[in-house]
Amino acid sequence: MRRDKTICAHPATIVVDVANVMGSRPDGWWRDRAGAAVRLHAELADLAARSTALAADGRPILPGETEPPQFVMVLEGAARAAATRIHAAERVRVVQANGSGDDEIVALVRELPGRRVVVTADRELRRRCEAAGAEVLGPGWLLGLLRQGDRR
Repeated sequence: MRRDKTICAHPATIVVDVANVMGSRPDGWWRDRAGAAVRLHAELADLAARSTALAADGRPILPGETEPPQFVMVLEGAARAAATRIHAAERVRVVQANGSGDDEIVALVRELPGRRVVVTADRELRRRCEAAGAEVLGPGWLLGLLRQGDRR
């Protein structure tokens, strides 16, 4: 199946449901949600840098893409405090949800151009994002990519 060229004109955007991804690994995130979000941001920044190299080698992290993706981390609740501790990183944007993180993610999916991939295991969020035109992958997919960086 061919993809529309207007979709391919933009790099894919991977929108990360931070609360859901953090909650999928038992590393003590619940004791310091902001700290866990800062650690996740550092891992995503490393993955973004690696994905640039992978795309150049012809091995993109998302099948069918020739450009490395952009990442958007959506912070909600206590994890929002991480925003002041996160240093800017190329290809990783941080969004603080004013209310529901799920509502913020769906709004982003609706306004972002090109291919949108949401990382979450939340069934209702999955349904809403797919209805808005996004693909959805589980946290295990993203955590697997992050672990690959640990093995270097």
